[in-house]
Amino acid sequence: MSTNPIDLTARLVQCPSVTPAEGGAIELLHSLLSDAGFECTRVDRGGIANLYARWGAKGHAKSFGFNGHTDVVPVGDEAAWTRPPFGAQIDDGVLYGRGATDMKSGVAAFAAAAIDFVQTTPPDGAVILAITGDEEGDATDGTTALLDWMATQGEQMSVCLVGEPTCPETMGDMIKIGRRGSLNAHLTARGVQGHSAYPHRAKNPVHALVRLMDQLAHHPLDQGTQHFDPSTLAVVGFDTGNPATNVIPAECRATLNIRFNDLHSGHSLTAWLSAKAAAVSKDTGVEIEVRVTVSGESFLTPPGDLSDLVSTAVQAETGVTPVLSTSGGTSDARFVKDHCPVVEFGLVGRTMHQVDECVEIAQIEQLKSIYTRILQDYFAK
Repeated sequence: MSTNPIDLTARLVQCPSVTPAEGGAIELLHSLLSDAGFECTRVDRGGIANLYARWGAKGHAKSFGFNGHTDVVPVGDEAAWTRPPFGAQIDDGVLYGRGATDMKSGVAAFAAAAIDFVQTTPPDGAVILAITGDEEGDATDGTTALLDWMATQGEQMSVCLVGEPTCPETMGDMIKIGRRGSLNAHLTARGVQGHSAYPHRAKNPVHALVRLMDQLAHHPLDQGTQHFDPSTLAVVGFDTGNPATNVIPAECRATLNIRFNDLHSGHSLTAWLSAKAAAVSKDTGVEIEVRVTVSGESFLTPPGDLSDLVSTAVQAETGVTPVLSTSGGTSDARFVKDHCPVVEFGLVGRTMHQVDECVEIAQIEQLKSIYTRILQDYFAK
């Protein structure tokens, strides 16, 4: 009997798995995959539930992996939803609920495809599902925990497909073959507090930090590369914590985010930011501290066998020729890329993280068909 991905999506959406809560989603998949003959292992770490499921021999030379997450972002203002956020209500061919798009439908589609594939045409190889409950959060104990455990256990994916929603407008229109890096910088300027009527007796950190932010915001980082758009820098926060109009504050803070391509690294951009801050500090006498966190480095899986495999399946099932892209934010592919070649493909992501997040149920069926064809073509070679 065929595994119904729409029913599975609905059951997963009904699990209130807001990061870091498991909400029943990992347990549901554990039970389903175990019953289908997958060897399942819980790889929990740091209070996060993760699931590793393998059909086929451990250490097989040929293995296809899927990666995805069952955790979701908070619902926000529940009163703004027109349907219960964890109700999985279906109206006019559309399933509503938090995680319907990002990405419980993707997990349901690849789980259903994997179960039906190994039961109807058992492959000479292994099919692996690495599913986490920590993609929407800090991502320190999710896919990284799974990969760390795999390394200690001798578990290996030859290639991996991450089932994130990748299509901007139409089912099949985009495959992700890489991602830009992401860096957050927190800058603190420390001067000398004083009366605004006597600025010469103070050392204004606001002026210094505004100057630095202006320089950074108006500096083109690059013009892009063969597979990447130009890197971007956005100032996303500026705060003095000062309610008074006649006081020059002693300190102010700014935050910026850089999305960077393969011309840069977290290390090179940190050095650049520190040098720019040091120059302004020298000119103004205001101390500027730079603290950087790198969410992920840029990476690229060069077009080739894996992207061709996915593109061929997408074209066959949708009639659409997908664009190979590195656009968008970060995903857990940034961790998988250190383990094996990885690409991302999933459904249309227009409503992800929004109120009344939803998915067309026809897309869920279509996605399962694409994933099934990918498995068939991969093991047929």
